Amino acid sequence: MFVSPMLLQKVDKPFDDDSYITELKLDGIRLILSKIDNKVKLYTRHNNEVTDKFPELLTIDIPNGTVLDGEIIVTDQEGKPDFEAMMARFQSKRIILENCSLSYVVFDVIQYKGESVSRLPLMDRKQLLDEIITQDTSLVAKVKYIEGHGSAYFDLVRQQGLEGIVLKRKDSHYEVGKRSQSWLKVINYQYTDVLITGLRKSEFGLLLSFLDGKPAGLMEFMSPAVRKNLHQRQKVVSENENLIFIEPIKCRVKYRNITKSGFIRLPSFAEWKKE
Repeated sequence: MFVSPMLLQKVDKPFDDDSYITELKLDGIRLILSKIDNKVKLYTRHNNEVTDKFPELLTIDIPNGTVLDGEIIVTDQEGKPDFEAMMARFQSKRIILENCSLSYVVFDVIQYKGESVSRLPLMDRKQLLDEIITQDTSLVAKVKYIEGHGSAYFDLVRQQGLEGIVLKRKDSHYEVGKRSQSWLKVINYQYTDVLITGLRKSEFGLLLSFLDGKPAGLMEFMSPAVRKNLHQRQKVVSENENLIFIEPIKCRVKYRNITKSGFIRLPSFAEWKKE
């Protein structure tokens, strides 16, 4: 049984408010887990069934008629979520990859014993989770949270190089399929200066290089106003079937992290920089 998950609204800065709880934002894949007619099924947030990809979870001991919301992650040797390893596991045709520590971290319950609990306040749903998952294991665990203290928690996340935090109103209902102001995410963005060296022809995408000339990846996020300004700045040097190469234009981008291949993950434009 698929339920369209409640989505997070992005905010720029953390804050301290005791009417909110603060959770770690996990860098993995959102996963809806349902146990209906005593059969466990798994779905991504876009309603793609992925039950066969994670056989470890098919014997999870939860009451029949329960639907959980969480994040499936792979952790590295330091215990930090490793998104690249998660995607390698997700995309592999092999069921199990070596050296993968897979965990399903649950942060909410949508249905319990056949009844919807989405209208219950968040803290009541957290209490239900304690009844459903009585003991955390390396495979299935409840997300840890604290009350308030968003700013201090975010500082710790930034020091550890983790993805960010989530701030949730204690009295929030589970708003199925909606992006809500009751759930807020603060991303721990990194910033760096790069050079735009080319444009993709088929669909929007900008070739990036680090200032030392090494390839930095592809940027696909830029507002229409900034795109217009880019076209005014660009000077074409050459082109081929797929790309237009331009004289380098310096800018600053924000991004999640540097991949193991040395590319910027999910870069988006921040500001123009002088040469």
